[in-house]
Amino acid sequence: MNSPQIVWLRRDLRLCDHQALTAAAEAGPVIPVYVLDDETPEARRMGGASRWWLHHSLEALAGDLGRHRSQLVLRRGRAADVLAGLAEETGAGAVHAIRHYEPWWREAEEELSERVTLCLHDGNYLLPPGTVTTGSGNPYKIYSPFRDAMREAIDGFDIIPEPSLSGPDAWPEGDDLTDWGLLPAKPDWAGGMREFWDGQFGMAAATERFDRFLGVVKDYGEDRNLPAEDGTSRMSPHLHHGEVSPRMLWNAMSRHTNAGANTFRNELIWRDYAQNVIQQFPRYAEEPYRDGYDDNFWRNPDRGHLIADELQAWQQGRTGYPIVDAGMRQLWNAGWMHNRVRMIAASFLVKHLLIDWRHGEQWYWDCLVDADYGNNGVNWQWISGTGVDSNMFVRIMAPLSQSEKFDAADYIREWVPELADLSDTQIHDPDDGCRPKDYPAKIIGHKEARERALETYRSSKR
Repeated sequence: MNSPQIVWLRRDLRLCDHQALTAAAEAGPVIPVYVLDDETPEARRMGGASRWWLHHSLEALAGDLGRHRSQLVLRRGRAADVLAGLAEETGAGAVHAIRHYEPWWREAEEELSERVTLCLHDGNYLLPPGTVTTGSGNPYKIYSPFRDAMREAIDGFDIIPEPSLSGPDAWPEGDDLTDWGLLPAKPDWAGGMREFWDGQFGMAAATERFDRFLGVVKDYGEDRNLPAEDGTSRMSPHLHHGEVSPRMLWNAMSRHTNAGANTFRNELIWRDYAQNVIQQFPRYAEEPYRDGYDDNFWRNPDRGHLIADELQAWQQGRTGYPIVDAGMRQLWNAGWMHNRVRMIAASFLVKHLLIDWRHGEQWYWDCLVDADYGNNGVNWQWISGTGVDSNMFVRIMAPLSQSEKFDAADYIREWVPELADLSDTQIHDPDDGCRPKDYPAKIIGHKEARERALETYRSSKR
């Protein structure tokens, strides 16, 4: 009998279109392993919301493996050490894994390859980062030409079906998932997330959610910008945790040629773009690409109580700007925020409050169920004007007019209930005597904030 093959699972918690799992199944009995590693990522260990989703995703995956009379082995510790030890314990011939591009996982893969036979496979993105290059053979830095090159390179995908799995003669021992404490208990702050996501986790749930989305995808181009309508797919946590592959979604849209589907395809390509960026600049989520945005540019919360209080007000949804506060409260309660509002709230932090974007990136990292190193870093550097391809810093979103433009009244009523009785006209900017006593005043006026941000930018260029 062939020696067992370990499959190291990370953000690829599915059975279908899983190149590493399929290759392992062809080579011998399969031991699927998930290692909860809080040591290798160091400061980039998963945040609380992502850990909550992970618990449910692992439960769903274990159920899917059970259909194949297989098991999910759970171990905790430093991944390279755990996997090397498990390979020796089981006599595994190889460890199979899908490539990851976060800098800590690249280091772990390199270390593990020196200790065991490590077979790395592609599969978390439409195309492997580095596949699409410029005419001179260099990786793209700017999204638009990258997108166009990707669209030209992609001609559908051959989706790999679930493989037939056999198990080892004896299964290694593993941890009990509940012992990992991924679910909050004291206090249990996940009630809002349970309600928002309605128990929808794993490959089957992700596929079902996307099938429903395809029924309205034709309107995606417009509705994705309307927070009250929520015309988004809500697929981001399923994609981040790898419950489905982006190739599966791309193929599922093959019969949809409308503008909405085309916009969604571009969003999938943006995920690939983010990975191409962090492959080139591994510390992109910690270090600005452009010069001039150092500690002297930003108002640092570590320097004074006032700035720290403003950061906390933003985090808690108490800025006095309804659309910003609604988004930040949705983030805290649901572990997710509407895409348009993510941009408005992020812009408010870095331009209205002039607080370093990295404080916002860290808050999103801890609070988002779809917190992704590449996407998070690229999106924050885009909004702050510091990135390789970014919005100009001097382009400052006006949250009040954005709220009205994208008809966010009902969205605000849902997440800022103290404003629920205001009219559609008043609710975007509840001043002129209509601001309820239990809703805070604006932390700073829009005109004042805009002028301060522009002067800071001009001063930095002198």
